[in-house]
Amino acid sequence: MSFPRTNSRKSPLKRKRLRPCHLDYANERLWEHSYLREKCKELNLEEEYRYYQVRLMVSNLTIFYVLFIILAMSFLTIELLYVQHYNAVFFNFVIRVVSTILVLTVLSINFCEKFVSRHRWVMIASSVLSVYLVVLTDIVMISYHFYKNDWPLNTSFDVFTLCMIYMFLPIPSIKGAALLASSVSLIYVAFFMHSLTFNAVYTDRDSFGYDVISTDILHNLGFNMMGIFFRIMNDTMVRASFLDRHQFIMEETWLRHALLQESILLDSILPPQIAKPVQEKIKSKITQSENSPDRFQMGPRTTESFMAIQIHPDVSILYADVVNYTHLTTTLTVGNLVKVLHDLYGRFDIAASNFKVQRIKFLGDCYYCVAGLTTPDPDHAKCCVSLGISMISNIQEVRAERGLDIDMRIGVHSGSLLAGIIGEAKLQFDIWGTDVEIANHLESTGEPGYVHVSGRTLSMLNPADYTILSGTQKAQSDPVLQYIHTYLLTGQVARESFITSIGGVRSSSVLEVKSIDRIRSSRPSQSSMTDEFREEFRNMPVGGINLNSPCCRRTRLDTHKKTQREIGIFCAAFKDSSLEWNYLHQPDFIFKSSMLLAWGIGCCLIYIQIVTNNFSCTACIVVDLVTFFFLTSLLCLAWYKNVCWWKSGRYEFRIYGKYSCMAFHIFEKIQHSVSLRITVYLGILFSYYAVISLIMLNCDRDMYELSYIESKIYHYEMDRDTCFHPWVFTNMISLILGISYTFARIPFGLKIVISCCETLAYLLIVFFQFAFIFQHSATTTPFMKAELAHCLRVCMMLLTMYAKERQSEFNTKMNYKLNVDLQNKQKAADLTNQSIIILLNNILPSHVVDLYLNSLAKHELYYENYRMVSVMFAMLINFPMNLPSLRVLNDIITQFDRLLTAYREYYVVEKIKVVGCTYMAACGLDFNLASNIRQTDHFRNSSLHVEVEHARNHRMTDENYDSDMNNDEVVFIMTTFALDLMRTLAACNRAYSSSFFERSLSQGKICIGISSGEIMAGVVGASQPHYDIWGNPVNMASRMESTGLPGHIQVTEESAKILQEFDIKCIYRGMTFVKGRGDIPTYFVGIDENLKFMSAKLVNRSLSRRFSVMSSLDPDSLRKSSSSDQESGE
Repeated sequence: MSFPRTNSRKSPLKRKRLRPCHLDYANERLWEHSYLREKCKELNLEEEYRYYQVRLMVSNLTIFYVLFIILAMSFLTIELLYVQHYNAVFFNFVIRVVSTILVLTVLSINFCEKFVSRHRWVMIASSVLSVYLVVLTDIVMISYHFYKNDWPLNTSFDVFTLCMIYMFLPIPSIKGAALLASSVSLIYVAFFMHSLTFNAVYTDRDSFGYDVISTDILHNLGFNMMGIFFRIMNDTMVRASFLDRHQFIMEETWLRHALLQESILLDSILPPQIAKPVQEKIKSKITQSENSPDRFQMGPRTTESFMAIQIHPDVSILYADVVNYTHLTTTLTVGNLVKVLHDLYGRFDIAASNFKVQRIKFLGDCYYCVAGLTTPDPDHAKCCVSLGISMISNIQEVRAERGLDIDMRIGVHSGSLLAGIIGEAKLQFDIWGTDVEIANHLESTGEPGYVHVSGRTLSMLNPADYTILSGTQKAQSDPVLQYIHTYLLTGQVARESFITSIGGVRSSSVLEVKSIDRIRSSRPSQSSMTDEFREEFRNMPVGGINLNSPCCRRTRLDTHKKTQREIGIFCAAFKDSSLEWNYLHQPDFIFKSSMLLAWGIGCCLIYIQIVTNNFSCTACIVVDLVTFFFLTSLLCLAWYKNVCWWKSGRYEFRIYGKYSCMAFHIFEKIQHSVSLRITVYLGILFSYYAVISLIMLNCDRDMYELSYIESKIYHYEMDRDTCFHPWVFTNMISLILGISYTFARIPFGLKIVISCCETLAYLLIVFFQFAFIFQHSATTTPFMKAELAHCLRVCMMLLTMYAKERQSEFNTKMNYKLNVDLQNKQKAADLTNQSIIILLNNILPSHVVDLYLNSLAKHELYYENYRMVSVMFAMLINFPMNLPSLRVLNDIITQFDRLLTAYREYYVVEKIKVVGCTYMAACGLDFNLASNIRQTDHFRNSSLHVEVEHARNHRMTDENYDSDMNNDEVVFIMTTFALDLMRTLAACNRAYSSSFFERSLSQGKICIGISSGEIMAGVVGASQPHYDIWGNPVNMASRMESTGLPGHIQVTEESAKILQEFDIKCIYRGMTFVKGRGDIPTYFVGIDENLKFMSAKLVNRSLSRRFSVMSSLDPDSLRKSSSSDQESGE
């Protein structure tokens, strides 16, 4: 993949900015407070969110506990250290200690989460009581010293109380917090007005009149705006975090269920010792492919060159065959036949599970399994025989219920075998070995209603438990069994197991057969909330300090220690630098809200500055106007997109002009760029300090000092307009400190540095630049230096805002960490999902995978009817069942499977199964997929497609030909695939003939039988999914293979007629005896010595025609062949 150069990208991007565009408001919409609230209600999460909100508020309360104690201890310590007259502060000491104890005691009830969750009014009542205790303490101390000692003191906790209400107290409602904070502000403003009205002679604010009242009101308004913004943004972030956690829990739950589903599915098909390496190999292939340009293909090449074969030295093998099955296939409809088989095999599977016997697979009417395979079992022979007796009882039950003339013939042998999987596509567990062949022959030579066992198996049983008869005459004449002693066993079935197997499967009266349409319309719905979700929500980590008492807290996971290891203590930064970098570069979708707050605070500061300077400074007005327009421009830019969204009626497809699009683009650039956001943030702070610096620039310090000294000497009231009011300046600095921390999506470390620099600059101003002014202002404690009181106010604000922001940053980063975990979980879930799909694609046809994975209930029969399917059986000859031969067999089957991949690009050929050395495949099982493939240019340009269409066009001249009902090309495709198998085997033989070790296996031959017609396909069985096909074409294809000759493709008369129309010669063989059908005419497909089809229309029979994937599928080769045909015809 190539990427454009950087310089070539700039001009298109620039031109794109100036073009009309659509408004994309999707991301901003997801971060709107109203949307998040409605989303929680939609997902039925509001109740759980409220409980999580309680836990979060309790965690904030723990931070407040520590902060309040530190501040109280700091005030007491400073008063004791810097106030020499202890009698003057004794009252303060007592009041502060009592107030601190009362506040902490009142708020401590909130640590009982269960109680306050049920009685939310307790949180509100305790918060209101604690707030008014702090306010009352502050006012009582000021009033006491004023009326008793004539000390005009300033308030100490007005700013802290507002921060306390909005940021720490457990008040669930934002409106409730705003009302409480407004009442506190009104109390302080009223108290301040009272001081001005009645005590103007003692207060420093007497000459300011009502202008200073408006300044005090604006100061309180600014802190209330900042507090409301914090509550709204905090609730937005918490709700977003909560919804992310909900998604995280859903993904985690799905992953856990998917892993369980995958494990159960894989273990039901393959034993764990085989399944684990297969699973790991699939996942490793997917992981490796993620870094490659080509996407991972979920097909046969998934497990390339993989072979897992194990030796099991001490097992028992059971083969079971339904007697009179051939008669059933001719008397029952395909649907009824599949119902009977599903009923039987479901019972057999449950019985096998009860007896700890591993079912390998079933082949039409043949069912075989092994005991002692997954785990060694000394009673494996007993388990197999007991299962055989139970299966006989089961089939007798089915025979009585359905009125069928069927019985069971069973053979059991003990010994060793090879077990594992071979090939690449449709992985199926299978067994090989001499003892497996002996068990198979014991079944075929047995008697219905008896278990036919070998002497070795009988020696492992207790003869007293069974009725033992001598073996059959057939066994004595069988070439495999003639030197083995055999016996017929019968006995009493274990009723508990028998009843369980019958009860575990639906009887004939209630057996439900579902078609594909019914299953798709009955998919189960999932509830949004479960008990598992609730438990996970209540285990969500929150910040803070764990102060819960054992009697009050509920048991939950301790995630704080783990979080502390991932997040730093002071700056709350991720210890993983890459994680911190990614966090900082997140887009800020609440930038517009931060700008609204910045604009409001800026207006407050401008007004306070104007009032303080008494409208006497022309330069100040210019700076104020520049600052106002700067903040207003940023506000308009931030909210323009939102206003357009509202104005358009939330219509997404409206086209906007180039200037609107430019505004959108600039705003989005700021949103997505942390450097631009920091630039805006620093610009706003710079504008703030430009405003308040005007206060200091207009201050004549010498005149102020002279006026103050003269006023004391001559006892007159000084003119305070010569300089700024110290407490107004301190409150403005406190407000800027608050906005420095509250501005969203700015690196916390930068906020700490900025706020510390602001505090340091303020201290320099207080103690050096304007020391005299601050020294002669009102204090907060009698005999304490005023400049110390000012510094306490700013330092208290710094510590409070740091504690608040640190807690908020911690929770935000926990949210981000959960999002990262969510993405990792989604990747793991996707990996697991892909591995499940790959496994299912190696078990079931592709079009059945999704259906089985999502819809099929246990013991349900799924089926589909097909009017025209071509079935092929291909058996490899001269392959002894030993480990070296299996390795060669695996290589050959693997090459066959890879051929499936080539055919999948043109037409759908499905591998059904491999049984021993027999390869079974079918064509025409998914015509929807085939039809889609036929529409592609690649297929239309292939010679295979040209030949198929040529034959179809030729046949359309026939009056009886129905293009909608006939899909006879599947016979041509299947025969072409069969010829490719023969060519593949020939290539393998040539390769093995040059190898010394495989030279003896280089003479392998293949015998192929093909039949076509109507079949039924479905998934049956109880313990594991097994896809199979049934119908007369399946039986006939098997007979064509068993009665055929090596190196030939034998077909039925119906298939031969279709192939003739595709210009493939079919040679009449004669009448061939077929079990269940008698003598029928059969044909060999015409193949020359070069493994090419012989033409049915050419006069010169020495010429051959070949259409297959392995030689050529390009049109050029077809045109050359067609031209040669025309020349021959001429």
